[in-house]
Amino acid sequence: MGAAAGFRSSLTLVRKACGACRECDVRHRALCAAMADDDLHRLEGIMSPTALQPNQTLLRQGDPCRKVYSLTSGMLRLFTDLPDGRRQITGFLLPGDYLGLVDDDVHSQSAEAVVASQLCAFPIRQMELLMGEFPSLRDRLHRMTRAALRQAHDSQLMLGRLAPLEKLAGFLLMLDARANRQPRGGRVLQLAMSRTDIADHLGLTIETVSRCFTRLKMQGLIRLPDAHLVEILHEDRLADIAGIGIQPEQLRSTAC
Repeated sequence: MGAAAGFRSSLTLVRKACGACRECDVRHRALCAAMADDDLHRLEGIMSPTALQPNQTLLRQGDPCRKVYSLTSGMLRLFTDLPDGRRQITGFLLPGDYLGLVDDDVHSQSAEAVVASQLCAFPIRQMELLMGEFPSLRDRLHRMTRAALRQAHDSQLMLGRLAPLEKLAGFLLMLDARANRQPRGGRVLQLAMSRTDIADHLGLTIETVSRCFTRLKMQGLIRLPDAHLVEILHEDRLADIAGIGIQPEQLRSTAC
């Protein structure tokens, strides 16, 4: 297959995956969950698919806000550039998450793909008109905004008050709660991001993050099948280590 044909084939796959809303794997947790099947074509009519390669930038801090996005597969990292040239990763977006909840005229942080990712992009003005026509869509967006604010509050507690081991335990619990919004067997958490990304998010060094993973493993709280998989063995004991009074069922209640 030639390069041009390969590109057309990949583009077709992206359009099929993003456009077939009824068959979308994350429809039940994404913004479009508010739309009845018979109305989905209205949302699809303003949507354009976007595909990103690993580490590809979607938008930069300070860019004008023209579109909002729903992540359908992969993972995005959100980060802010610090004055000294470093970056602070403020969070990670998972499939079903919505990008553009709180920004106004310009984006307050940058977004780039951790792994190959696909998104549905919607022009802001057209999305606003659609929400005016479908109040359930606006209500869904408000619920997602409230959930995102609760997650941000929990993250501030984790980053501002806790020791390194507590930070990592809290991070794993919060990520697991978001990834497991729907019941499924097993407690294996996929960590698409690198240890460096985790360190940049928790305000730690990569060496400290690695030592904390080892400590949790040695204590029998987690198992590490490989660098990107964590099996949570004792969720309640991880919550105790997190030390901020957040229990697993409370964490799950913040997931939209």
